[in-house]
Amino acid sequence: MALELMTLPCLSDNYAFLIHSAETGETALIDVPEAGPVLDALKARGWTLTDVLLTHHHWDHVDGLPDLLAALPAKPRIWGAAADAHRLPPLTNPVKDGDRVTICAEEAVIIDVSGHTIGHIAFHFPNSSFAFTGDSLMAMGCGRLFEGSPETMWQSLCKLAALPDETLICSGHEYTASNMRFAQTLDAANPDLILRASEIEKTCAAGKATVPSTLASERLTNPFLRATNPSLKAALGMADADNAAVFAAIRALKDKF
Repeated sequence: MALELMTLPCLSDNYAFLIHSAETGETALIDVPEAGPVLDALKARGWTLTDVLLTHHHWDHVDGLPDLLAALPAKPRIWGAAADAHRLPPLTNPVKDGDRVTICAEEAVIIDVSGHTIGHIAFHFPNSSFAFTGDSLMAMGCGRLFEGSPETMWQSLCKLAALPDETLICSGHEYTASNMRFAQTLDAANPDLILRASEIEKTCAAGKATVPSTLASERLTNPFLRATNPSLKAALGMADADNAAVFAAIRALKDKF
């Protein structure tokens, strides 16, 4: 039985996520920008939080945890990267790349997706087709490289791009409209991008979340995953360039967009 997924808007443009097993009653939270929306959602659903999964150490993904824990009668397990434990809240369950762990009665695979930060991880739930990617792979974009090199981030994105098409990319921010406008400056003739841009505009106009998105859609429209595409390479004047170098050029352009 696939896990139930709930997307929680937090702060001004963050997302947290709840996943719930109807079979066992377990509930996990992915990232904690703030406590209020999480507590409200748990109360409304009658769910008990058993696990908290942290993708990386940035304040807008962890700072709600103390208030959340203070409001809970039973303390959940706290999962995060062992390599980044010195910058994360205290972990009960440190993990590393390649670990296979059981959360909400389902196997989750830990993927090191360093780049935005060193020690950033993603949680992939193959059975439910969820990938919680934080600020690594995002809807129509990827996180700014605060700590890692372009080569490091490109390798991280390649790991995520290898997941099945139906994987839902549950990323940490509502940046999709801005990312879309940037993509259009590079890839305006891409028919898949034209269609997705129309869908994003309608979704945003309705005040709805554009996250999560499918990996299949990201492969077709996200310029950071299209660094291998011959037409995009040619448009950048980098037809014969290494894929990582093309990614670096796209990231540099986005940083100035």
